[in-house]
Amino acid sequence: MASDSQKTRDLDDMQKLVSLAKRRGFVFQSSEIYGGINACWDYGPLGIELKLNIKQAWWNSMTRRPDIEGLDAAILMHPLVWKASGHVDGFTDPLVDCKKCKNRFRADQIDTSKGCPSCKGELTEPRNFNLMFKTFMGPVEEDAAVVYLRPETAQGIYVNFLNVHTAARKKVPFGIAQIGKAFRNEITPGNFIFRTREFEQMEMQYFVKPGSDDEWMASWKERRLQWYLDHGFRRENLQFHQHGKGELAHYAKAAFDIQYKFPFGWQELEGIHNRTDFDLGRHQEFAKKSLEYFDEHTKEKFLPYIIETSAGCDRSLLACLCDAYREEGEGDDLRVVLKFHPKLAPVKVAFLPLSKKEELTGPTQRLQQEFVEDMVTQYDETASIGKRYRRQDEIGTPLCVTFDFDSLNDKKVTVRHRDTMAQDRVDLTQLKDYVRQKLKNFSN
Repeated sequence: MASDSQKTRDLDDMQKLVSLAKRRGFVFQSSEIYGGINACWDYGPLGIELKLNIKQAWWNSMTRRPDIEGLDAAILMHPLVWKASGHVDGFTDPLVDCKKCKNRFRADQIDTSKGCPSCKGELTEPRNFNLMFKTFMGPVEEDAAVVYLRPETAQGIYVNFLNVHTAARKKVPFGIAQIGKAFRNEITPGNFIFRTREFEQMEMQYFVKPGSDDEWMASWKERRLQWYLDHGFRRENLQFHQHGKGELAHYAKAAFDIQYKFPFGWQELEGIHNRTDFDLGRHQEFAKKSLEYFDEHTKEKFLPYIIETSAGCDRSLLACLCDAYREEGEGDDLRVVLKFHPKLAPVKVAFLPLSKKEELTGPTQRLQQEFVEDMVTQYDETASIGKRYRRQDEIGTPLCVTFDFDSLNDKKVTVRHRDTMAQDRVDLTQLKDYVRQKLKNFSN
């Protein structure tokens, strides 16, 4: 345990996290050997494991219940989808350009009366810039062939409402969950992976009878907050932000953001929205096909209201890294540790022989093999055992198993705990059950 003089310090500088993320293989700059490409990132060996764990935890929480089905809709959709949704006409940012230094800014994020923030030069009049990426389908680049990379995954759910309802024989209320890539040509991306041009969404659209929407909105609001708490996020770093009249989207009856306290301030992590019947109504109008639901019990027809939960996977991963980051001690005694919840930790257990001698490395590697089908593990025999412990702390591994010379005789190993640094001596015949129990019964 850290002494009083080594009190835990949280992350106070994003650059520390960016450096750790590259050094330990969480996140790399995309196309780095060519100088990189702005606001695009690659997930390394540990990053992809963490991301997969977040997605799996979200997916299990949504689809391991009888009223929600899964979907994987195509990224490319009929152009009329985006006309109906309002993205073609309204998904824009106001931009201004500096006539002197040629820099470009979002007009709603600067004081245009003071001129260019960079050089005080004269700015152009604001003009709207659509955030959707365009491409062409087929061999001819013409207006008739224009399609878009989707800016959100939700529309793929709405246009499949009837398909899922019919195929899965679902009765309202029910939901459709999806995880997938989305693309936005953001003008001011930044803060590492917080705002990027290519990102992944975890969205669930819950279809309810009008009149029951307020109740379901309240229910999903609390369920989604609890999900973060159940996966190790600290309550003091989470809050709800209700959209006021100036923020509320034209289609929304109510909207709340779950915000996280990043080192750069409180920012949206997930949105919970009451979208009313706007989306189904618009697609019904443009597709000229009824999307009404028939309630066999009441003999009513109605367009369902939609309660949306929309989380950014990349933002969730960034918040997870920030929330888990701790520093203990100073100077040469500094310990950097990522205190992930075991469900999210990229590596669950590391196997460390006390020395590189074959009489220890062989048994340690064989011991690791007993675990590899059940969980992600690492084997490390390089440097002192203390340095190896610190390496595992820095990537958030909950448990380290050390095979030493005594293990050859007493058939026991030392299990070292990441958060407390406490060590237990465990019989090899009981090790697998011990590890499973400790990972399952973890508490912050």
